[in-house]
Amino acid sequence: MTFTPENALVWCEIPVLDIEKAMAFYDTVFQYETILDESSPNAVAFLPMTQPPGTAGHLYEGKPASDGRGPTVHLAVPGTVEEAAGRCQSAGGKVAGPVIEIPAGRFQYAVDPDGNSLGLFEGNK
Repeated sequence: MTFTPENALVWCEIPVLDIEKAMAFYDTVFQYETILDESSPNAVAFLPMTQPPGTAGHLYEGKPASDGRGPTVHLAVPGTVEEAAGRCQSAGGKVAGPVIEIPAGRFQYAVDPDGNSLGLFEGNK
């Protein structure tokens, strides 16, 4: 029997060097509010989701892969990829390569200030 989940990705964890700075970067680029949770031994900043438990993730203080060499996490952006790419660069990230068109929408690779690989994803409307 083949297991076919509703969503294969259930959670992601993005390691960052400074959680407060990372929250500011992600909130600026993706225009949402990460939520700091200090109820466990290690603080985490939750990415938004519509209803728990949902497919999302969190930022945590840890050791990021260097130079965008870790897994790539694609996150939905408001507006266009180009607008998100501009916010990314203004907030201290780097954009890598051209905008790529796929059947589900468009995306562009980027790297956050800690070196994590991101996909700035604009879904079809």
